[in-house]
Amino acid sequence: MAITSANQLELLQTAEAVAREKMIDPGLVVEAMEESLARAAKSRYGAEMDIRVSIDRKTGVATFTRVRTVVEDEELENYQAELTVEQAKQYKEDPQVGDELVEEVPPVELGRIAAQSAKQVILQKVREAERDRQYEEFKDRAGTIINGLVKREEYGNIIVDIGRGEAVLRRNEKIGRESYRPNDRIRVFIKDVRREPRGPQIFLSRIAPEFMAELFKMEVPEIYDGIIEIKAVARDPGSRAKIAVISYDNSIDPVGACVGMRGSRVQAVVNELQGEKIDIIPWNEDQPTFLVNALQPAEVSKVVLDDEAERIEVVVPDEQLSLAIGRRGQNVRLASQLTGLDIDIMTESQESERRQQEFAVRTKLFMEALDVDEFFAQLLVSEGFSTLEEVAYVEIDELLVIDGVDDSTAEELQARARDFLEAQAQAALAKARELGVEDSLVDFDGLTPQMLAALAADGVKTLEDFATCADWELAGGWTTVDGQRVKDDGLLEAFDVSLEEAQNLVMTARIQLGWVDPDDLLPEDEAESGEELESAEAEEDQA
Repeated sequence: MAITSANQLELLQTAEAVAREKMIDPGLVVEAMEESLARAAKSRYGAEMDIRVSIDRKTGVATFTRVRTVVEDEELENYQAELTVEQAKQYKEDPQVGDELVEEVPPVELGRIAAQSAKQVILQKVREAERDRQYEEFKDRAGTIINGLVKREEYGNIIVDIGRGEAVLRRNEKIGRESYRPNDRIRVFIKDVRREPRGPQIFLSRIAPEFMAELFKMEVPEIYDGIIEIKAVARDPGSRAKIAVISYDNSIDPVGACVGMRGSRVQAVVNELQGEKIDIIPWNEDQPTFLVNALQPAEVSKVVLDDEAERIEVVVPDEQLSLAIGRRGQNVRLASQLTGLDIDIMTESQESERRQQEFAVRTKLFMEALDVDEFFAQLLVSEGFSTLEEVAYVEIDELLVIDGVDDSTAEELQARARDFLEAQAQAALAKARELGVEDSLVDFDGLTPQMLAALAADGVKTLEDFATCADWELAGGWTTVDGQRVKDDGLLEAFDVSLEEAQNLVMTARIQLGWVDPDDLLPEDEAESGEELESAEAEEDQA
């Protein structure tokens, strides 16, 4: 067909209809039509030509033009779309490089193939515009709940109609026992919105902890208003969950508000989550207190927190052990997720047995090192002494409080402890020397002979070797591998060297070797004050 023979307003009417149906800007459809007509014209006039089409937005009249650009002589490559300054002078006075010469050309007739090609261009442009519109609409809705309609199932994944597009609920994001049929209504959490090559992909979830938090926000007005805040959520989807809440209004009980009258609010969430049992727990800034709450319904006798390792030890009555652990470890696992800590659970009898073993080990150490009888060694342990260093270097008054210990006995105990420690140090140093430790490391301040022996056993024998160590290699730490926290043993961890102490030791070694300038380590204000002091001293010297 010839573009001139068609009703020219029909182009605009078609663009308006397509834009309305796809909910995109009509201008984008007209641009797609212009591009498709230009492509058809190029197939008629020649692909080398720069043919452009402009459709009047009011009348629908399509104007075909040929554009040629003025270029330098040596840059002329395409004779159909470019011309030199000299050639351009016959069309325009004083042409400049970069000028464009535009001339109208007759409209083309669209044959069957050209019309089909134009249709494909328009459809492609419309699809791209629709994808952009869908991405812009949903990108800010990630993290919210949406209601949708099940369209179909593909390989276990559910395709959901969410109004102006489709989203996917993967099978690993469904609650275990759930099954859906086409046209079922479904409430889902928008987990992620990504721009993919084939268009925006909207990923849904029903097992995300945030889904439960959003459901509570919908059911509990106090959460929506910010009076109550959900601090943490841990879920075993379809089975059990724990949610920690705090109230910023002393007159409102956060747990009671989430439960609702006769459990109406929490029951609405439970029903949506296929009967998932929910423990609502008051949040507390004090981690041990919060953990005691998180392990409900089990009772806790004692909590020991290790801040550095982010581990916590919980002692429960013997009869409460199974309840604290839960079926297949569910209760302690959820409590661990909720608090962000690794939790070790032991019974009171297990803890008592461990304490007895520690007592026996320390008693034996004092008997051998101090050459005292069992009763006296037990007396030292009972008074809180756990290491020989404590006995050797405490104030003598702390030994005098022990029954039967006078000044001379206390001095003798400390002398024996120091002699034993000195003998140990000499033996450790001899072992380190035997393993090849050099004087540069032996003379380094901050490392004991026992530490030297431990380093040498791992191949650290010179100050240069030590300076290349990372702080975590010395102090140890925790890393996460496949979702599990794994312990990394440090070379000096047995000597209670903290991460900060390890950093200081390594940095000192690097400074001594000249690898690091100590001035580079000073904060800016300290460095500036140091420079001012040096300049002042220099002025004094000159005076």
